[in-house]
Amino acid sequence: MTFLSQLLVALSALSTLVAYEAPEDTEDIFASQACPAFLVFDNAAYLSDMTIELPCHCKPEEAHSVVWFYQKQLGSTDIRALTDFQGTSVVDSSRVGRGSELRSRFSIRLFSLLIFRAQEPDSGHYLCGTASGDFFYGYDVDVQEVKKVSFPWSKKRRVATVKSGDSILFQAFTSFWSWSVCDRCDVPGEQMRIGLCYVHSDYLEVRYRHKTDKVTSCGSSAVPQALSLDRDKYAAELAVKSCHVPCPPKPPSSLEHQTLLEFLGYSERPSLSDTVPIYYHNHPADSQLILSCPGARPEHAVAWDRDSTPLYRSQCMEGLNQTSRIFIDTGHHLHFQPVQLEDKGSYYCWLQGKCAAEIRLGVYQRLARQRLLTDPESLYALKIIFTCYAVLTAVFLFIVLGQFFWSTAKVKRMALV
Repeated sequence: MTFLSQLLVALSALSTLVAYEAPEDTEDIFASQACPAFLVFDNAAYLSDMTIELPCHCKPEEAHSVVWFYQKQLGSTDIRALTDFQGTSVVDSSRVGRGSELRSRFSIRLFSLLIFRAQEPDSGHYLCGTASGDFFYGYDVDVQEVKKVSFPWSKKRRVATVKSGDSILFQAFTSFWSWSVCDRCDVPGEQMRIGLCYVHSDYLEVRYRHKTDKVTSCGSSAVPQALSLDRDKYAAELAVKSCHVPCPPKPPSSLEHQTLLEFLGYSERPSLSDTVPIYYHNHPADSQLILSCPGARPEHAVAWDRDSTPLYRSQCMEGLNQTSRIFIDTGHHLHFQPVQLEDKGSYYCWLQGKCAAEIRLGVYQRLARQRLLTDPESLYALKIIFTCYAVLTAVFLFIVLGQFFWSTAKVKRMALV
C-alpha cells in the first residue's frame, strides 16, 4: 500500500506540472486571417464628436507598419495619407478641438486608426495599406449629426418609404440605442437615447459589406447617388423622456469622522457645491458663450442646472424655442447667445446621474468697444471733438494776435518817448 500511495502521489504531481506548463506562443492573427482578394469596405456608422477606432484586420506578415489613407469619394484621385509614414503620429485627445482639421485629430496605435471628435465631414473611405499604395482593408465610415429631437408628445414618423412605381427603392428607419441613465437623481430628470439612420434597399452597391443583409447607414457610399438622400432629412435622432430616480445611498461615516466634522463646524449636511469641483470663468457681456461639461461624451447623459433651477431639454432644447437666448444643443453644450450681465451665477453640470462640476460664471461689461464711423454716436463724438478743436484753435490764435498787437503798441510808445 505504501508503494501504491507513493505512485499515486507521483502521478498527481506529474499531472499538476503538466497543467501549469507554459503555453506556446499564440498565433499571429494577421497570419491566420487573409486579406480579401478584392478590396471591399465595411460599413460603420458613428455619432458626431465620438472617438472612432478602425482596426486593420489583415496585413501581410512582411509589413511591420501600416499607413492609413482617407478618400472622400470612391474613385477620386484626392487621397490623403493620415500618417507620417512611420505610424507614430500621437495626438492628445484632451486637447482636440471641435471642428479642427482631420490631420490634427487622429492617431495610429497597434495598426488601428483612432479619430478623435469625429465630425460629419470626416465621413468617407478609410483604407489601411502601405506607403507604396498597397491596400489591405477598407472602411466606409458614416458620421451622423443629431438633427432631430423627439419627445413623448411628438408624432414624427420613424420609417420613410420611397417607391418608384410598384417597386420600393428604399426604406429609411432609425435604429435606437438603449436608454441612458437618468441624468439627475433625487429630483425629476430626463433620459435620452440616440438613434442612427439606416436604409433598407435591394439596390445597394455590392462592394460594401454590412452587418445586416441589404441594410446600410443613410450616409454610406453604398447608397446609390440616384437615391439622393438628404443628410438634413435622413440623420441621427435624439429621443428624450422624463424620469425620477433616487440617489444611491452614501456610505456611513465613522463615529470619529463625524465627531471631527462636528468639532470643525461641519455637522450639517454638506451642500452640493462642497462635493464637486469648482471651475471659474469670466466672459464679456454681449458675446456668445458655450459651456461644456468636463469629461462628457456624446453618448453620456448630461444635464444642466442654474443654481437650484433645472434646465430641462423639454424647455431649453436647441430649435425648440426660437426666441430662447439660452439653450442646450444635441452635444450637451450650454449656449448663451449672447451672454448678459444677469447670467452670472453658478451652473451645475450633471454627468451620468451625478453632479460632476460647478461652473461659476462671471460676466463683465467691456470698457470699450470698436465703433464704426457710420454709427450716430461716432458721428456725434467726432462733431464734438472737431468743435472743441476749432474753439481751442481760435482761442490760441486770439491770444497770439493779442500778444503781437500788445508788443507792437508798446514799441511805438517807447519810440515816442
